[in-house]
Amino acid sequence: MRAAKFQGEGRVEILEAPEPQAGAGEVVVRVAVCALCGSDLRPWRRGWPVTSGHEIAGRVDQPGHPRHGERVLVYIPVFCDRCEECAAGRTHLCRESRELVGWQRAGGYAERLAVPERCLLPLPDDVPDRIAPLLLDTIGTAAHGVRLARRIVDSGPALVLGAGPIGLGAIIVLGRMGFGPIDVIDPADYRAAFAATLGAARTTPEAAAAGRFRLVVEATGKDEARQLALEAVGPEGAILQLGESDAWAITETRSIRLKDFFLVRSFYFPIGDYAANLELLRADRAQYERLVDASADLDGLGELFHSFARGNNLKPVLMPVREAR
Repeated sequence: MRAAKFQGEGRVEILEAPEPQAGAGEVVVRVAVCALCGSDLRPWRRGWPVTSGHEIAGRVDQPGHPRHGERVLVYIPVFCDRCEECAAGRTHLCRESRELVGWQRAGGYAERLAVPERCLLPLPDDVPDRIAPLLLDTIGTAAHGVRLARRIVDSGPALVLGAGPIGLGAIIVLGRMGFGPIDVIDPADYRAAFAATLGAARTTPEAAAAGRFRLVVEATGKDEARQLALEAVGPEGAILQLGESDAWAITETRSIRLKDFFLVRSFYFPIGDYAANLELLRADRAQYERLVDASADLDGLGELFHSFARGNNLKPVLMPVREAR
């Protein structure tokens, strides 16, 4: 079996790897598509001990198993289904397992991988493989965050900081859930222009800092965006923090100190959101399809990552053996 190995400093080596072995309660999944994610740039730059790739669609490849041949998505958090959080439906916050597919266990930049059966999400026939991974981070993560924020603010002007895959997904979700007008800030002209085609108006940090937004979505993980989010949120508004980083530093200015606001941090989504996320994809399928703007097989994965890191693509995908629907 062929699989990608991140060696660090942007070097991707395609190796012959041992065939995955399904343990108790697991099945082997043949990867049809694995979408690139901005968070993968960290292991791509540093090197990583296991095969990366966590936005995976494929087919169960387990002859004799009842689910053999079934089209599936792979739910990233490995959850126990027993602890208090899982019992409450918060499978993404499982207390017994902090293991993530593509991070602590082998992921989808490979031809096949072993997956706990409880992490398989059935993929309907009307969802093509090419866009199926968008149901995970681009829609799933963004929509769960917006649902949390709607407990505080349910409509009004919104600002999205960062027009990468999560930010663009948030723009589509915000529009579908009744927020608007929507502004966006991204330094890359290509991404900002694409966001405009989704109905988001490009603005500047200076204009945004006036502090009039009911909801600010921070989708970069960068200190300057987190600082701006605190400045831009309006009185009794909410900041939704989706971006990730190893550490962050904020300066508490007078404009931040002298107002009330809410800070919402969101990680991924509970497995019970999946049906609603499918409906979001179906409602705006034409918009989501445009996000997937490049693809490559395993031999082209290295160059695809370099292009993605340069900001030339929105949501590129790996198709390991070019057999995806």
